[in-house]
Amino acid sequence: MEYPRILTKRAVTVILPFSALLCVLFCGLTASHAAGQTAQPPASRSSRPAPAAPAPAVSSTERMEPRVTVDASGVDPETGIPYYEEIREDWSSLQVGTSELRPEPPIVTIPDDAEKFTRTLVALKWRPGDALDVYVILPKGVKKPPAVLYLYNYSDDTERFKNDGWCRRVTSGGVAAIGFVSALSGQRFHDRPMKQWFVSELQESIGSTVHDVKFILDYLASRGDIDMDRIGMFGQGSGATIALLAAAADSRIKAVDALDPWGDWPDWLAKSVVGADDPEHDNRLKPAFLSGVAPLDPVQWLPKVQAPYIRIQQNMQDGATPRACKDQIKAAAPPRTVFKRFDTTTAFMNDQGRGMLFDWIKDALDKPAPLTLPLQKNAAVASGSGAATDGKNPVQR
Repeated sequence: MEYPRILTKRAVTVILPFSALLCVLFCGLTASHAAGQTAQPPASRSSRPAPAAPAPAVSSTERMEPRVTVDASGVDPETGIPYYEEIREDWSSLQVGTSELRPEPPIVTIPDDAEKFTRTLVALKWRPGDALDVYVILPKGVKKPPAVLYLYNYSDDTERFKNDGWCRRVTSGGVAAIGFVSALSGQRFHDRPMKQWFVSELQESIGSTVHDVKFILDYLASRGDIDMDRIGMFGQGSGATIALLAAAADSRIKAVDALDPWGDWPDWLAKSVVGADDPEHDNRLKPAFLSGVAPLDPVQWLPKVQAPYIRIQQNMQDGATPRACKDQIKAAAPPRTVFKRFDTTTAFMNDQGRGMLFDWIKDALDKPAPLTLPLQKNAAVASGSGAATDGKNPVQR
């Protein structure tokens, strides 16, 4: 597919993709706030995202804009070691398992009070140097609403969660929305070597974020104002992959809606346009890298997704995931999956535009869960068993 090109302030050519169109049509944001699925990693150090700077605390008269950081230097003052090198986490397993992740008390800002919803920014942290900005958006007048977690492509930041139009759409019908971004994305990319980015550290990026979902759900349960029996997750691009894996790992997710998920890693890494121009692209085709991401392939885990309701949509015009990989994902989906393909982006927008993209998962959370699910061949609880690596030794970065 030919994508229009825009010129950023850094004079780096960026491809405007399908996810940017989602921002324009579903969030009312400009294209400059959303590079999309097919945005390529800049090859030069100067074009890498700058480390996130600490932001001031929210006052009662300010709208929510803070981003909580751990330390501006990115270095543990007690050890002198960069925080990311102190992470002890087993990314080969969908379960937290032996990972050394310790949740700290949440930092809750003053809610942003709109006509039909409230929006609260919460800082959550369980990993050295990696505080998450989590947006909790609650519909007004609803006691203990169901909730949907929203995770978009790695190239997207938190801007849509601060957009009132988006918040009205996702909370219409009395459903709460929980927004956050993936590891090594948006405000979470900081204090790292410039050559690192989401795909170069794919095992960490995906494994960490799957673990994040578990802790976010734990936090929501501790609040007492969310119906934890009706939890869904919507994901797009890399976020869709994480949503499927999280639904395989955590039975609290009752419905999962995946738009253009990545997967089938050997072919995806070889043929996807995402990162094709990265000078280190060929390193990701070597056995060591492939064995590291093999336990996190949605093609392996789709038959084991525990959610009663699953939807996968694929835009065949979007080039982030090659056709052969899309076919493998389709073949791996459980029979109960609602599966839709669109030949063009226009066809997708005609079908899912005007706010209808979010209707399916809201409706799914209103349905009673079936007493039993159809058994899948070789199904097992997601714990890393049967994966390409044994997952016994925590990955140390």
